[in-house]
Amino acid sequence: EVQLQASGGGLEQDGGSLRLSCAASGLTFDDYAITWFRQAPGKEREGVSGISSSDDSKYYADPVKGRFTISSDNAKNIVYLQMNSLKPEDTAVYYCAAVRRDWGPYARIDLYDYWGQGTLVTVSS
Repeated sequence: EVQLQASGGGLEQDGGSLRLSCAASGLTFDDYAITWFRQAPGKEREGVSGISSSDDSKYYADPVKGRFTISSDNAKNIVYLQMNSLKPEDTAVYYCAAVRRDWGPYARIDLYDYWGQGTLVTVSS
């Protein structure tokens, strides 16, 4: 059984930092790219950042460039999202998802095979 376990969310102040983790099991890690999505209340789910561990290609959405850093620990099958300089508009439920690596670190949402359960990030002003 494939599982993606997202963790690390919480409450932070404007300008603070959090690190999210996505632990993958039941799949061949190198065959997949992992992407972080987020969904704020009343808004559509949007891609935030992605990484393909096989070639270390990465994706960052414009709103998070320069503030968020994605990385992977291939030995542990974990993808991290380091979020610095957090803003209230970063408040959302963050999900990690896995897509076949051929699609790259960020793909059309319907192409993702597996999703984690989500972790809530709240940034107060």
